[in-house]
Amino acid sequence: MNSTIHKKYLLAKPEAEEYFPFDDHTAVYKVQGKMFALLIKKQGQWLLNLKCSPDHAIELRDIFPEVIPAYHMNKRHWNSIVLDGNLPIGEIQRQIDHSYALVVKGLKKSIREGLEVRHGADVLYCQRPI
Repeated sequence: MNSTIHKKYLLAKPEAEEYFPFDDHTAVYKVQGKMFALLIKKQGQWLLNLKCSPDHAIELRDIFPEVIPAYHMNKRHWNSIVLDGNLPIGEIQRQIDHSYALVVKGLKKSIREGLEVRHGADVLYCQRPI
């Protein structure tokens, strides 16, 4: 699966930025300095690590074989999506939205409220139905 589609969606999130702190091919996506996604190629396979509420993380792993405990992350709060083309793009985007919203909700109140004023809560906390 081409990771370009996912990169564009990640960078379309309000004030999202892409960094390469580890090497030239491991992309970290942050909002206001806090990571909400990591895109890595491991053993020829693209993985997208996303933050997730603990109970929902387990549910997603039970439902989708492409969703696994996150590679090199806290497995209670992070999942990896194996980008092999089997998980629908809409579901991947829903999980990206969830990760982004969790991170924004965890920001300091003044930073979070600034984002809400600039972009609107409906854009920041976009939650698609499962």
